[in-house]
Amino acid sequence: MRHRVRKNLKFNWKTFQHRKAMERNLLTSLFLHKSIKTTEKKAAAIVPFVDRMINVVNTKDEMNAIRYVMEYLFTKESSVELFKNVAPKFKGTRTSWFTRITPIKYRDWDNAKLVLLELL
Repeated sequence: MRHRVRKNLKFNWKTFQHRKAMERNLLTSLFLHKSIKTTEKKAAAIVPFVDRMINVVNTKDEMNAIRYVMEYLFTKESSVELFKNVAPKFKGTRTSWFTRITPIKYRDWDNAKLVLLELL
């Protein structure tokens, strides 16, 4: 029997703390640098978080949006970048699909598919 097996998680072999830290690191880097190079699975795992955070910044009042965003981002610089430059660009125009995933190559040593995840 497969009791307590969570099939909906993207990285089952990692612990919850490791998965959360990985997601937070990727989100922080994405908002700071506007694009990151990572594997396809990691990129697909954080796209819903990016969409949700940009929607929260554009719809909620500022104080609640700051509290929500700081749960997911490590640095103040990345949250300032999100509030000042990234989110206002999409206000009123779209509610999802804020990112683009472009395949780059396969990594040499483990043949993982590398992609470029960038904000539009």
